[in-house]
Amino acid sequence: MKKQSAERRLIGYAWTFKKGILIGIACLMIATGLELAGPLIAKTVIDDHILGVEGQWERVTENDDRYTVSYEDTFYKRSDRIDGEESSGTSTILQVKRDYYLVDGVIPLEGKRQLDKGSIVIQTADETVTFTGEKLSLTDVYQFFKPEQRPIIFLLVLYMVLLLIAGVFQFFQTYKLQQASNRIVQKMRNDIFAHTQRIPIDYYVNASAGSIVSRVTNDTEAIRDLYERVLSIVVTSVIYMAGIFVALFILDPKLAAFALLLIPLIIVWMKAYKTLGTKYNTVIRSTVSSINGHINESIQGMPIIQAFLRQKQTKEEFETLNERHYKYQRKLMKLSALTSFNLVTVFRNLAFVGFIWYFGMFSLEPGALLSIGMLYAIVDLLNRLFEPVTDIVNQLPLIEQARVAGRRVFKLLDHEGEPVQNDKIAKYRGGIRFDDVSFAYNGKDYVLNNINFEIKPGQTAAFVGHTGSGKSSIMNLLFRFYDPQHGQITIDGQNTQSLSRQQVRSHMGIVLQDPFLFSGTILSNVTLGDPNVSEERAKEALKAVGADRFIEQLPKGYDEPVSEGGKSFSLGERQLISFARALAFDPAILILDEATANIDTETEQIIQHALDVLKKGRTTLVIAHRLSTIQQADAIFVLDHGKIVESGNHDALIKQTGIYHNMYQMQQGQLKRVN
Repeated sequence: MKKQSAERRLIGYAWTFKKGILIGIACLMIATGLELAGPLIAKTVIDDHILGVEGQWERVTENDDRYTVSYEDTFYKRSDRIDGEESSGTSTILQVKRDYYLVDGVIPLEGKRQLDKGSIVIQTADETVTFTGEKLSLTDVYQFFKPEQRPIIFLLVLYMVLLLIAGVFQFFQTYKLQQASNRIVQKMRNDIFAHTQRIPIDYYVNASAGSIVSRVTNDTEAIRDLYERVLSIVVTSVIYMAGIFVALFILDPKLAAFALLLIPLIIVWMKAYKTLGTKYNTVIRSTVSSINGHINESIQGMPIIQAFLRQKQTKEEFETLNERHYKYQRKLMKLSALTSFNLVTVFRNLAFVGFIWYFGMFSLEPGALLSIGMLYAIVDLLNRLFEPVTDIVNQLPLIEQARVAGRRVFKLLDHEGEPVQNDKIAKYRGGIRFDDVSFAYNGKDYVLNNINFEIKPGQTAAFVGHTGSGKSSIMNLLFRFYDPQHGQITIDGQNTQSLSRQQVRSHMGIVLQDPFLFSGTILSNVTLGDPNVSEERAKEALKAVGADRFIEQLPKGYDEPVSEGGKSFSLGERQLISFARALAFDPAILILDEATANIDTETEQIIQHALDVLKKGRTTLVIAHRLSTIQQADAIFVLDHGKIVESGNHDALIKQTGIYHNMYQMQQGQLKRVN
């Protein structure tokens, strides 16, 4: 099945919360419509009221409403406001330069006007006519303007009310879109983190922790910017532009058609930016991931770095990565500077040149007339048109950054995982069998070859051998961190691959050579937040392994805070807590992976004493270098180059005088020399 592009999948995530987004867009459309009423209202105020005084006025007999004007004992009313009233004649008010004249009769309003020896000369396309008129004083002109005051005030108040209502809808559109954006990123982060739990363990062997952390945090943060800022800004801008085009088509369809040429320019512009922006952002995002990995590794290995005087080399390695990040960020900034506000300004200026040319040529046509209100409305709309263009262009860097980040995130999500299935199964009796098991981590170089053994319920089995002989690989297979290429592993006669990985591990406990503690408290590190493990049970486990000896001396006892990795505790103390963690879950199968290799003799004796009590009724598997810790084991398996070469209890293996015998004699000799 063909995988969807990152863009489609990002849209798919957004569609999950379509209700909030659609409500936000609906509020945005209403707010935009209300706001764009401004130029149309301004045109009406200018043309119909401020300049509407110029034109034909009918002489009427009565002063019957507020639109009637009294001048020299005669009542006048604009021709467009006569409603079935009788007129005794028509007069025309005409503006010539800065003065107004009252002319008896109907005269043309189109054409060029001028004064010639007190007469008014109007030159039209067909003829030149001359009229005489009475010049109106400022007070007289005010009488004709007075009826327009109330409509102007009403329209201005109406526009203010519309802006207030638009502000309310703007609030809700911002709130709903921001809310949806945060929910989208929340879901994405939950999905990524949940998927990291399903990915097989081998992925984490080859991937750096910094790279994974970068995808869960930095890359999703870039995507959050896409939904939180870009989504609202781009959607706002697109709807705003659509509203402006509608208004332009209402005012002048021909000019609006020319303005539509801006849309293909923006599309070409975005495609050109995408080509280079994606290239640069891919390098930037991968470099950020490498920087995170380097920092994580440096912090983890700081004791080694300082002990071996590696500060200079580590700093140079970091500076190399940082320089690469700077280099491509600079390229991206150059691209953004070239294709952002500066280019919008060029387009804006070209548009206004085209606008001047369009109306300049139009004004040369005979009989042409362009109202000032129309001119103002179109100029205002053209100015507004480039605001959303600027907003869209300014988001191009974030769009490309989010697209590249999305690809990285989806690459992690596309890594094959396994469903988490925690259905309860019956507790193991503890019988373990490996039947002709062979395994290779890379699928070809086998680290285990034809492994066969059986451990009965309640037995203690030990695995010994040189480093790389395959001891830990056996435990990895038993825990189903990996599955063998050949053979099968059964617990109580049931093939482990017939169960989910979670079910296989549900009745197992493990203590590793290098114990890991989580941030929290000592108790939380034992319970791991499992409601089935009470604090009392955790305390009992800690006491059983002898950890109470040092815990009760701590200021807060069992509630003593644990820092990241438990670095404030000694290795032996961390090992005891880790051991108590395994015991608290009461496993049917207990695995000790060289658990006593790095602790002192006294602590080892405490654990050995606890084991003697707690291994009863459970199967225990031990990987050990110290042969003195496994002498009481029911079965000991000696591995060499991925094969079991010897097996039996301690006494039987000593009698064989083989590898185990040599290892034991060597360790005994070392102990004698130490003593």
